[in-house]
Amino acid sequence: MAQKILILDFGGQYNQLIARRVRECGVYCEVHPGDMTPEAVRAFDPIGIIFTGGPGSVYDPAAPRVDPGVFDLGVPILGICYGCQLMAHALGGLVVPAISDAAREYGKTLTRFDTGCALFRGLPPEGITWMSHGDYMEKVPAGFTVTAVSDACPNAAVCDETRRFYGVQFHPEVNHTQNGCTMLRNFLFDVCGAAGDWTMGGFRERAVADIRRKVGNGRVLLALSGGVDSSVCAALLSEAVGEQLTCVFVDHGLLRKDEGDQVEAAFRDKALRFVRVSAGDRFLSRLAGITEPEEKRKAIGEEFIRVFEEIGKESGSVDYLAQGTIYPDVIESGLGSAAVIKSHHNVGGLPAHVRFREIIEPLRMLFKDEVRQLGRELGLPEELVSRQPFPGPGLAVRVIGEITPEKLRMLRDADAIFRQEAAAAGLAGSMSQYFAVLTNLRSVGVMGDGRSYEYAVALRAVSTEDFMTADWVRLPYELLDRVSVRIVNEVKGVNRVLYDITSKPPATVEFE
Repeated sequence: MAQKILILDFGGQYNQLIARRVRECGVYCEVHPGDMTPEAVRAFDPIGIIFTGGPGSVYDPAAPRVDPGVFDLGVPILGICYGCQLMAHALGGLVVPAISDAAREYGKTLTRFDTGCALFRGLPPEGITWMSHGDYMEKVPAGFTVTAVSDACPNAAVCDETRRFYGVQFHPEVNHTQNGCTMLRNFLFDVCGAAGDWTMGGFRERAVADIRRKVGNGRVLLALSGGVDSSVCAALLSEAVGEQLTCVFVDHGLLRKDEGDQVEAAFRDKALRFVRVSAGDRFLSRLAGITEPEEKRKAIGEEFIRVFEEIGKESGSVDYLAQGTIYPDVIESGLGSAAVIKSHHNVGGLPAHVRFREIIEPLRMLFKDEVRQLGRELGLPEELVSRQPFPGPGLAVRVIGEITPEKLRMLRDADAIFRQEAAAAGLAGSMSQYFAVLTNLRSVGVMGDGRSYEYAVALRAVSTEDFMTADWVRLPYELLDRVSVRIVNEVKGVNRVLYDITSKPPATVEFE
């Protein structure tokens, strides 16, 4: 992996989308905290650096900063939104708050470009960009020229082509910006000299070699859930270490209806050592009395580790624990100084000490769609590769509040009905993820001429490319009607059905 782009994160909501866009161009990149030292940057050896957006104001003493030494490394830099202002501020420009509402820009904005600038070469002279800023550059640094303007922003983009520094006040990574991907490609290929040769085939070869080098003659225990991530991880590890791998499926009692049996049936006949452990009572006991989502995830993460430690001890010497952790898990659990959105049970939920030599996470730097690509590269069947995600903590994060067997029963039945009706309507394949949630809301209803006071179920369906952002699906009213009628009539304890029409952001895909 010779060529890399370094993305320095300053806390913006679209930061991971930047990484996805770069990788879509066939260029490998990683996201690191914005305060990375020049020495660490030099060791990373990027062909280019991207400063992300962020919610701060660069003139605020508490705002995130970049080490000035980064500008002396001779590496091309692209600053986006806050990243553009940060560059201007650090190099002698002046960034100030907009003095009027008209000077602030949010949303789609007509922008005019200097197409002589390498960033905008080959683009129309004007187009729509996605703006989101309340500050602006009143003065650009010495050596910079203005390369884009809007009616409200006289410095919508700047560049110093001699040092290969570029800044845009808008967000080229979002679909709302016309030709935004072309701008990023211009930076990657024309400015940074990227070859665009990062592929899943290449990743597979490197990953297999890395695993073999790390594991040697050791034994590996894989936490296999039957989902896309852990299944692809199993195939990759199997190719790398063969019979040194044991796949353990822990049935934690938080699975969907009949799912435990389905997972066992899917992997029993594979060329893998497969072990199923029934631990439902143990996990429910561990979750008793816990209502806060982060506590649930951490409790489940720790209990998983303890189960695997016991299995490893019983089966002899096991050196490594493997997990199907992917990049969104890492990012949402907190990256450097970035905010924790939610701790994933396999990342932020891990205990401080584990009784394994090391935890192996070969998919840790891949996004969900890249994991699916790798699965196809490894020859896994499409029905498994295209399977919808299911969270590691299972239904624990789809039951709001305390987990009880009765609540799990209601949720399993409601979720099964939603899935059955979606499949019958031929819509299952058009949704990236869909499921039911048992809310902690109880409301008055009328059932059988009598008063009821029971739970409300929320339905959730989203479409997404990478699960970093997602839009809610406009399901037909007829389908929602059938699902609602069936749930209320067939699931004892539920008298109301709701449909969640919130995208990500501001929501997450899961409720907890």
